[in-house]
Parts: sequence; structure tokens; C-alpha cells
Amino acid sequence: MGEEKKYNRRDFLATGARFSLAFGVLGLAGIAAQNSRAGGTVWQIDPFKCTQCGRCATDCVLSESAVKCVHAYDLCGYCDLCGGYFKPGVTDLNTGAENQLCPTAAIERKFIEEPYFEYIINEELCIGCGKCVKGCTSFGNGSLHLQIRHDLCDNCNECAIARVCPSDAIRRVQANDPYLIKGDFTASEKTTWTNKI
Repeated sequence: MGEEKKYNRRDFLATGARFSLAFGVLGLAGIAAQNSRAGGTVWQIDPFKCTQCGRCATDCVLSESAVKCVHAYDLCGYCDLCGGYFKPGVTDLNTGAENQLCPTAAIERKFIEEPYFEYIINEELCIGCGKCVKGCTSFGNGSLHLQIRHDLCDNCNECAIARVCPSDAIRRVQANDPYLIKGDFTASEKTTWTNKI
């Protein structure tokens, strides 16, 4: 009836090479997929390199920048005259808009006890301009700093902000540890951004 087709050595080696190549490609694809899900890298701002140039607010590809101000409460001096809250040279220490450094009033000032005040960032109003961070770094303890929020960031291949950052403060970090926070910061009820990670 039918003759059985016999494989010669050449056919055997060619078929074996095809299967090896297919398994190799599938294995590499599987490893790449596992790495992208299990970790990978994300963009983040190094708060010790950041010069608060203002480009985070203007150069992000998103209409609302993914960069937001973060407050490390354990570093804060709870100052009456906060360099991150008040414009330089202010004589009246009240919450009037003319006295506030933040252009969007994203910082709320709450009285604790004389002479201490608490400053809370309203992340929905923050545009990531860095004006408050510059004031806090220049005239305070540096407890305010900028971070890229990963619930907002698209994690582009080439971050538009990183490309124009004059101090090379934006770099890739491991996705399983995505924030570079100053001090021994722990999230509290005052912050909502860590709940969205």
C-alpha cells in the first residue's frame, strides 16, 4: 500500500534545529513576559539630584503631569514660616492666596500648636512644578520633594521629562520598589498616593 517515508540524517537534523529554535524563541518570549509582569523598571526622580527646574510640569506627555509633590513628614520641621508654603519676603503669615508660593494652592496649612503647622499636599491640585520643593529645600529641611506617581505615569520607553532634565535626576528603578523617598517616610492617612500603587 504505502511506503513509509524514511528520514535521513539531514532531515532529522533540520527538524531538530527547527524545534530547538522554536523552543528557544518561545522560552525567551516567556522570560520577557514574566519579567515585565513580575517587576521590570519604571521611571523615578532622584530627590537628591533634582534641581526643581519646573520641566516636570511642562514636559510630561500627559496633559496632567504624573509628577507630584511628596511630603516626608518625618523630616518636616512643621515651621510657622515654611519656605515651601510662603513666597519669599512675605510679612503676613496667613493663608491668603497672595502669600502662597504654590500657583494652584495645592498645599493645605493646618495649625497644630504654637508655633507648629502641618502642611498637606492636595495631589489633585499639584501640577509638579516644584516651586514648593525649591522653597523647602532652600529655606527648610527639604521634606518636600517630587516623585513620579505610577498610577498616573504611562511608563514611556523614553521619558519626555528625563530627556530634558538638566540634572539627570530621572532614572529607571525597579518596579517592585518604585519610589525614592527622602527620610524614613511611611504613608499615613494624610497621603493617598501610596494606596494607589
